[in-house]
Amino acid sequence: MMEKSQLEQALTRLDDAARYLDLDADVLEKLKYPRETTKMRLMVRMDDGSRKSFMAWRCRYDDTRGPTKGGIRFHPQASMDEVETLAFWMTFKCAVMNLPYGGGKGAVQVDPHLLSKAELERLSRAYMQAFANIVGPDRDIPAPDVYTNAMIMGWMADEYASIVGRNSPAVITGKPIALGGSLGRDDATARGGFYLVRHLEKELGVAPGSTVAIQGFGNAGTHMARLMADVGYKVVAVSDSRATLYCADGLDVDAVLEAKAANRLTGLAGSNGVEALPPDYIVSVPCDILVPAAMEDLINESNADEVKARVVVELANGPVTPEADAILFRKNIVVLPDILANAGGVTVSYYEWVQNRQGFYWTVGEIHQRLKTNMEVEGRAIWELAKDKNISVRSAAYVHALGRLAEAIEAHGTQQYFAS
Repeated sequence: MMEKSQLEQALTRLDDAARYLDLDADVLEKLKYPRETTKMRLMVRMDDGSRKSFMAWRCRYDDTRGPTKGGIRFHPQASMDEVETLAFWMTFKCAVMNLPYGGGKGAVQVDPHLLSKAELERLSRAYMQAFANIVGPDRDIPAPDVYTNAMIMGWMADEYASIVGRNSPAVITGKPIALGGSLGRDDATARGGFYLVRHLEKELGVAPGSTVAIQGFGNAGTHMARLMADVGYKVVAVSDSRATLYCADGLDVDAVLEAKAANRLTGLAGSNGVEALPPDYIVSVPCDILVPAAMEDLINESNADEVKARVVVELANGPVTPEADAILFRKNIVVLPDILANAGGVTVSYYEWVQNRQGFYWTVGEIHQRLKTNMEVEGRAIWELAKDKNISVRSAAYVHALGRLAEAIEAHGTQQYFAS
């Protein structure tokens, strides 16, 4: 039996959600396939004068509810299947948050750590040159993702402006503040998950003093550690690709953040009760809340039984496989799913796009308050739906999103969407 692709696995979520709605068959047919995936070969001049090629993709999965939205990742294992899967998740994430977007995603198959800054800039500009006809403020709006950042988005926005002959900041979000970026974008993914947990504390059975373990100590993971610690949660474990740091009495988050910034995280082991353990130990850490904040498929069929947390907060995309989901549900472990829990990033990206288009910019306090309200409104609706139908929070999130997508698809009618 052939192993399912990433997209085929993701589509099981769609089929599961469809069981709880009375849908026209056209809706499912439309959402089972990407609307448009473009593959390009980028040729980049290297510092030694040679030219090197890199495979790149951009997928616009569905644009029923508005222009497509999604990050661009630079990663050596990037693939078209991964890009289409991430674009599918973005479609549902935007619908969950009621943003006027569809889902998109992009990638370049490259290890950016092997490039000089000049080579990285040439690669970023080459990507925009190749996909300038795909993206646009009213068509497809990229953002940062794995191994991309505000600097790279700034280069891409600048390149797009050169191509179209005018400044167009709304073409990309996650830009530097000086180029029209939004305040509050740096910690938006973690902050959205943080607001969701705080809003549902009573229902989840957690509160300040509860223990937290965080897998993946990059941007989202580090900000989540700080936010949770600041309100009194006890961070007992963090992990990166090299090790898990664990302390049953709680880690000194300030010290951990300093060590991470200095690239010496494991240097904290051996003092103050801190242990350095294998990276995969993070899954089985005794804690109240486990926060996967890195790559896909962390919790799978082989290790789901080892999870000791009562709550899993998915700051990463797709960190729990469908098989593991079923195991966690049977164990009464609540999973706050990626399409809700990490939606703070795309929500603040939406705020950036709105600010770019109107030429008026909000304070960081206004950004935080808007995000808090958005997360609480959609989180509450999904939680109540899960309780009402006796389904997992993930299933409820997909039902919630699919209802909005179906309404939009049916409102458009079939002529526009099935003639091409």
